[in-house]
Amino acid sequence: MTEDKSAPSFTALTDLAAERLGGKVLYATDDFFAEKENLIKPGRGIFISDKYTDRGKWMDGWESRRKRTPGHDWCVVQLATSGKIHGVDIDTNYFLGNHPPHASIEAAYIIDGKSWEKAEWKEILPKSSLQPGSQNFYEIAGRDIYTHLRLHIYPDGGVARLKVYGEVFKDWNLVSEKETIDLAAAVNGAKAILCNDMFFSHMDNLIMPGRGVNMGDGWETKRNRTPNNHDWVIVRLAHRGVIDNLLIDTCHFKGNYPDSCQVDGCVIEGEDSEANFWEAKWTTILPQSKLKADHEHEFKSESKEPFTHVKLTIFPDGGISRIRCRGRIKK
Repeated sequence: MTEDKSAPSFTALTDLAAERLGGKVLYATDDFFAEKENLIKPGRGIFISDKYTDRGKWMDGWESRRKRTPGHDWCVVQLATSGKIHGVDIDTNYFLGNHPPHASIEAAYIIDGKSWEKAEWKEILPKSSLQPGSQNFYEIAGRDIYTHLRLHIYPDGGVARLKVYGEVFKDWNLVSEKETIDLAAAVNGAKAILCNDMFFSHMDNLIMPGRGVNMGDGWETKRNRTPNNHDWVIVRLAHRGVIDNLLIDTCHFKGNYPDSCQVDGCVIEGEDSEANFWEAKWTTILPQSKLKADHEHEFKSESKEPFTHVKLTIFPDGGISRIRCRGRIKK
């Protein structure tokens, strides 16, 4: 899988609105042609030339009807987790003669089950132009914490996807050092930082909620013909902590699962740079262990040291659906 080198750096952050992470589209003024829920699905959306519904052309996105009255359309998105937003992508992929010329975004922090209808909304993206059939990237200033967004389109039309890139915010003061949590979960703030190969599918999939929905919903490297090859990925844990047990899931990987794997941990206080990773002292959490096809493997940790990062190494190559590092934070 090749990454888009022209995309802004903030696209390497977590998509806080992603449906697969737990995001939801709560409301839209109009989704006559295409359902609002499509906005936060994976990918950029597809196009099927001869597919129609009883309402018109089928489109993979959110599309309102042509507005014949004053005003504009908008929708409300509940983020998967509270977070700090660095940038957005308002993607009009395949919306050519029916894209909105402009859009704006408001954000709010809503807690304790309060209604979005009574929220105090703050504009984080002023009315901005959108190009048809394009990823429209906008950097967001400020690092306030938000839980909900309101996307306005002017006056109507279709948006394929809304990506909201940022940092997960979790109040660790509310988490006890005795509580067991998944330190490698994206919803808790973990992030896949670096790998040597992700030819078939992205390393970010490793730390998503639930089990993989198919073989593409995991981390898979290409077939490597080099003798004694091994592939690896580094995950920054959500919080410095002690790992008690690990789960390595090869769900859907049957003829292409790795023969074995190893997990190591380290403490990095500075930035997530390659130099820091190579200079770090890595401690074995799980020695090289055999794997099975399409199976959840549970292992006990062999170290009681606290770590900030883990490295999953697979031998010689292949696919892993999920990694879970269950343990306790160390403040």
